[in-house]
Amino acid sequence: MWMRALCLAVKTLKEGFFMSFSEEMKARSQEAWEKNIHHPYIEELVAGTLDKEAFKFYIKQDIYYLKHFGKAHALASAHSDDFKLTVRLAEKAQKTAQAELTVHEQHVKALDLADFKAEDFSPAPAAYNYTSHMYRCCLFGDIGEMIAAILPCYWVYADIGAYYADQHPAEELYDNWIQTYASDWFQSSKNEMIQIMDNLAAEASDAQKEKYFDAFHKAVEFEIAFWSMAYEHEKWYSER
Repeated sequence: MWMRALCLAVKTLKEGFFMSFSEEMKARSQEAWEKNIHHPYIEELVAGTLDKEAFKFYIKQDIYYLKHFGKAHALASAHSDDFKLTVRLAEKAQKTAQAELTVHEQHVKALDLADFKAEDFSPAPAAYNYTSHMYRCCLFGDIGEMIAAILPCYWVYADIGAYYADQHPAEELYDNWIQTYASDWFQSSKNEMIQIMDNLAAEASDAQKEKYFDAFHKAVEFEIAFWSMAYEHEKWYSER
């Protein structure tokens, strides 16, 4: 009897302390993670005091980003040896990016950005650099590195949504933005990407997993840069 109790206690301890590979990556990026959650852009958006021009700047940059985010999914899909994963990533390439773009189309109308044309848009440095990072991982990395570069966009936004879900700024646009990422649909989409990452890491060597972390951590840093870009209306160096 005492042996069964001991085994149960050990099992409970293991489950309590065990962290998945994705959770380990997040823990190693905790400082950067917190800077995302509590960035001045986010805190002012939640308070309803964010300058509308900063939000407009963000929306235009994010539309640019999401188009390339969808393409990164498609590239990862093409590199997968698992046909089920190929199909799922192809679906997410279309559904996830398109769902967010649909929300942004509503923002474009509400913010009187009718003259905005995505096909003629020149991104700010942070948006360009972030998408370039994803493409670099798709060009030079394996499927795990590609997913690692994509995952923070899901996870950071999902955590921001969950953290501020009970906050309802008076500005309806800002409230809708928070609730989009707090939604069960988006949280589920994030969880699915985490599971994909963990499944790939289970088959990877230690050296590969370190590359996955590098791709992941850089993307987390780029998320911070993205908020700062919008908050400060970032310009290219020759324009400053």
